[in-house]
Amino acid sequence: MSVWQSQQSLTGMSRSFRVASGCWDPHFPAPYPKRTHTCGSLTAGDAGSRVILTGWILPERKMKTINKSFYHLKDSYGSTQLLVDHVEGGCWSTLSQIPVESTVLIEGVVALRPVEARKPGNTGTIDVHVETVRLLNPAEETMPFLPSNPFNLPNDELRARYRYLDLRRTALSDNIKKRSQVAHIIRNILHDEDFTEVETPALLRCSPEGAREFLVPARSSSSPENGPKIPVFYALAQSPQQPKQMLICSGGVDKYFQIAKCFRDEDGRKDRQPEFTQVDLEMAFVSWGDAQSSESADSSNVWRIGGCEVRDVAEKLVRKIWNNVEGIELPEAFKVMTYHEAMTRFGSDKPDTRFGLEIINLSGLLPVNQTPMASAPDLILECIVVRKSGDSGFKKASQALEADATTEHFILTEASRETWLLGSKTASHVYPGVSLTDQTAINKALKLRVGDDIWLAYRPRKPTGGSTALGRVRLQIFDLAQSRGDFVVTKDPHFLWITEFPLFTRDDADKEHLAHGRWSSSHHPFTAPMWEDIDALYCGEAEKVRGQHYDLVLNGVEIGGGSVRVHDATMQDYIFTNILQLDESEKSPFNQLLHALQCGAPPHGGIALGFDRIMAILCNTQSIRDVIAFPKTASGTDLLFKSPAAVSSTVLAEYGIVPRTNY
Repeated sequence: MSVWQSQQSLTGMSRSFRVASGCWDPHFPAPYPKRTHTCGSLTAGDAGSRVILTGWILPERKMKTINKSFYHLKDSYGSTQLLVDHVEGGCWSTLSQIPVESTVLIEGVVALRPVEARKPGNTGTIDVHVETVRLLNPAEETMPFLPSNPFNLPNDELRARYRYLDLRRTALSDNIKKRSQVAHIIRNILHDEDFTEVETPALLRCSPEGAREFLVPARSSSSPENGPKIPVFYALAQSPQQPKQMLICSGGVDKYFQIAKCFRDEDGRKDRQPEFTQVDLEMAFVSWGDAQSSESADSSNVWRIGGCEVRDVAEKLVRKIWNNVEGIELPEAFKVMTYHEAMTRFGSDKPDTRFGLEIINLSGLLPVNQTPMASAPDLILECIVVRKSGDSGFKKASQALEADATTEHFILTEASRETWLLGSKTASHVYPGVSLTDQTAINKALKLRVGDDIWLAYRPRKPTGGSTALGRVRLQIFDLAQSRGDFVVTKDPHFLWITEFPLFTRDDADKEHLAHGRWSSSHHPFTAPMWEDIDALYCGEAEKVRGQHYDLVLNGVEIGGGSVRVHDATMQDYIFTNILQLDESEKSPFNQLLHALQCGAPPHGGIALGFDRIMAILCNTQSIRDVIAFPKTASGTDLLFKSPAAVSSTVLAEYGIVPRTNY
């Protein structure tokens, strides 16, 4: 059957194999030939060729003056314009009855368009004059939405429920193909750098590494002596951290990599998913820094920690990706900033350096005789100045933004210019004795003028956590200025390494469910201290210890993080026992790692690059859900596969689990 010539209603055409009296449904369009081209491949050089195309048929555009119609045929490679005659042959009568988004097979001849009708792109210079049409599978006329109509897209929830339709949109399918392209680049580079790709287990044991884990029940059970059977669980790997370290400890692999699937039971955000992908690297015999770099303690843009080998590989990867995908040449070495400098200048441990509005330390500008009040000896006063002249792109946004309980906002007038600091509750909380002389000195040092905006806050002298009050204000002003159209940010990517984080923290809400008031690791418990701070570590001065931890930041987004690892078993056990205060049951998931370290483990370190976040940036989308084929919602649910879902009590009983009625 080469042509559908029947004029019968297409609603009777089968959308699957059907059996009737032992025979195939006569409406099923088999057999049919293979396509000769994709819908994005035809060019002017194919003019005159007979072709077979397959794809999804899009809405008709009639040209009544010439008794012809145009259709677009689309597949994942592109689209081709079809020209169908209303009079000759039966193609138009067939096509006009086929629902939009149905899959069809088209046979025809490639013809050049008139010069005035040609458009950019491969298929923009040609049409295919249709000679035969075969309906491969009709689409329902009551589809939830039409992916081909970009002007009438439904809400996110409906598109998530019918993700297989949403993926038909060119924007999403292009993202998925670009993701594949980048993964291919990564593998090629790492293989060329002599890395070995190794798959590590997804099913591991629950351990207090930091993030909440997903538990997977097993049908086997634990039976204490003379006791009842106890259900046992796997934990889905929140990262391949322990397996990759032990792989390097084995000596069997010198440089490991994996494009790894990871799982964390975290609250949903636009840049987080319960299952995500990271480019995971680990290397043996990495450095621990050197004395010369340590002597540059007051210098900016200096890498003073170990792991420079990891840095070099990560930068090479990123440079190659941006060059191949974006056509952008990145610098040979990315800038470096310590955690303290980032928090002091930008109020963030992942600063966006594409714009100014840097934070100014007012405590350093006050006269030396001005001391903090006794109740606030470790606080400093700081501000952001939004200048009427130099920061015009941010001025309206700053004035529109309201201060919260942690900040004060002043708009300088002739009257307030000489009194704003004197009347500040924030300033008086730290310096109750601020005088008119101090006010004058600050105005002069800041070069304040009438019309300038000032944002004022205080913070601990030693910054903690991921952001400060003024760091958050800085980003709010930036976001609002962009949304208002007052400020256009540069398109140049700003890559930045943040180093020398505090090794331990009490200021991470995401880890408090495990810490319970104890110290927790800023990165993870396997991160090594800077060699200069080892004495402080063993003296129990956890707050003074900096880690050999490095984050890679792009335009204010953390796209990767890693560290030099502890390779000494005694030091690792000291961190577990004396700093993190883990009991024996909490330490037991790490026993195999401790023993591996005792067996001659080499110094090692690595990094994990957030593949989903990198792809979201390359695809210019705000959400990583747009670069994952089948993502979860912000709440962690899957509307397509209806997961997570309850299971029957019978199934639970196989795992020794009894549901609680009052849960």
